[in-house]
Amino acid sequence: MKTPILYIGLCLSVVVGMSARADTYAITGGTVYTLGTAGKIEHGTVLIRDGKIVAVGADVAIPAGAQRVDATGKIVTPGVFAPESQFGVDEVGAVSQTVDEASGNPRFTAAFDVADAINPRSAVITINRIEGVTRAAVTPASKQGGSILSGRGVVIGLGSTEGYLLKDPAALFVTLGEEGAKLAGGSRASMLLELREALEDAKDYAANRAGYDKGARRAYALSRQDLEALQPFLHGELPVVVSVDRASDIEAALRLAREFKLKLVVSSGAEAWMVADQLAKAKVPVILDPLQDLPSSFEALGSTLENAARLQKAGVLIAFSMGDSHQARNVKQSAGNAVSYGLPWLEGLKAITLNPAKIYAMDKTTGSLEAGKDADVVVWSGDPLEVTTFADAVFIRGEPVPMVSRQTELRDRYLPYIKAGAPALPPAYSHP
Repeated sequence: MKTPILYIGLCLSVVVGMSARADTYAITGGTVYTLGTAGKIEHGTVLIRDGKIVAVGADVAIPAGAQRVDATGKIVTPGVFAPESQFGVDEVGAVSQTVDEASGNPRFTAAFDVADAINPRSAVITINRIEGVTRAAVTPASKQGGSILSGRGVVIGLGSTEGYLLKDPAALFVTLGEEGAKLAGGSRASMLLELREALEDAKDYAANRAGYDKGARRAYALSRQDLEALQPFLHGELPVVVSVDRASDIEAALRLAREFKLKLVVSSGAEAWMVADQLAKAKVPVILDPLQDLPSSFEALGSTLENAARLQKAGVLIAFSMGDSHQARNVKQSAGNAVSYGLPWLEGLKAITLNPAKIYAMDKTTGSLEAGKDADVVVWSGDPLEVTTFADAVFIRGEPVPMVSRQTELRDRYLPYIKAGAPALPPAYSHP
């Protein structure tokens, strides 16, 4: 018999209350999708201690004193990893004072780092984490007056206001396509020339750093901070994520990546399916929105709901993003849509968990439920790719997340008045 959600919630409230005294948790009885070598485990147990997964299996010995979470009848998976977001740097889009994701100053390009602006107490974070989002890449954007080099993104954990910065930098973000052409003066040719100049200057700077330090400074297009910031990307140590949709623009980016030996990642990729074989051969992942199917611009005329399935079938590593961090929690529904258009169910789950971890080279510590990895774990009420499914319990780096957000607090405040049929607002909000 399935355990009532209310009972699960009561158990978790006890767990949360005792978290200061206990750091060992056992999630028992659920169907566990490890996304690792153990595969799917029926009636499995995930044992967590000191922020790490200690063991996963059907016959795990549970130590005395471990706090138990009954997941009977539930599904247990790794936490959702949002590969692109503006968590902590975009609170209210219509209020510019709360938006710090982009620089309109051309002086700051590759060196622009969103880490310096992140607010880990953002209400957007709590709203998303109680629905299973445990980790996210916070990414910069470009805006009018700025550069096609949007800046550097980071990876954060959503569980705490301390120690939340997990990888800085995580990637360089570049705006290409129609928007990139606009930023570079109106032509895709000038856009690619601007990017090539930046990369060539960074290479020259690295080869002549000693002379630069002695004052023999060349006329570089970028500042010293930008030239320094580009070095790990030139050496293929970190990925370069290019926002691009048109198939021919993707091919141009692939040529540039081969020339400079960049570790390329395609973002958006409305027409990526058209060049799927080239992307697979170059081992270039694609971060996409599975719901993108309308020809909203000339560069996206080839949009299709089968984009994800076609890319995956060709051997391309895919990850899903909503493009709006306020709604990042809905990415599981988007993954379900991709499944309905031909993507295998397990691949849909990987696209929101393991695959983003692979893209940012963090899959050794997260993305699957395996011993030794960070304990980012979600207990779902049902199929996580179904729109009616919700997270019953969320663990981030081994700590249970209080299932409270601004939305739940507002619900709890006003629901009694609605149930009672009372027309009046709570006293604090009554009008004279």
